[in-house]
Amino acid sequence: MRIAGLQPVSLCDYPGKVAAVVFTQGCNLRCPFCHNGGLIPVEGQGLIPQEEVLNTLRGRSRLLDGVVISGGEPTLQPDLPAFIHQVRDLGLSVKLDTNGTRPEVIEALLANRLLDFIAMDVKAPFEKYPLLAGVDVPTTQIKASMGLVAASGVDHEFRTTFVRPLLADDDLEQIRRSLPPSSRHKVQDFIAPLALDPGLRLAG
Repeated sequence: MRIAGLQPVSLCDYPGKVAAVVFTQGCNLRCPFCHNGGLIPVEGQGLIPQEEVLNTLRGRSRLLDGVVISGGEPTLQPDLPAFIHQVRDLGLSVKLDTNGTRPEVIEALLANRLLDFIAMDVKAPFEKYPLLAGVDVPTTQIKASMGLVAASGVDHEFRTTFVRPLLADDDLEQIRRSLPPSSRHKVQDFIAPLALDPGLRLAG
């Protein structure tokens, strides 16, 4: 695992649980509103050895309920399943934050019952995805992941960052209509000063 950061405790990243947050290095999108631009390159600096992260989690396991694996995009990590096994061996539940671009990875994780919660980003209405993702994303992948997550029986939510210069209220309604009716939809605040695109930093 290429791990760029570890937040030892969070009360807001895993609904209903006290959790640590592990940030993986590398992302396959270039969202102009991204506030974690340093996590986008595959080759990051100052990576934390996996065993160091596991030792920290082990030492805090009695204080934690779970671990959030975020990014970057965690499903790009080839050893993600092995890392999750090690986290679960500590008695901790696992929440995955994902952009949904790798449905085959999500499917395998679900098939092996490795996830307890999934938060999947839905960036925009499908026709606007390239604008909000910063790259050309096959929306078939996003739709496949949405279906897998919704049908999994695993607790989950879909999330949209409301970037008002790029999205309108009608876009949010269109996103909601595209989601499975039984799934939660969370609208997140746009953190303008940290946006990857300098042109968005005065917006919000």
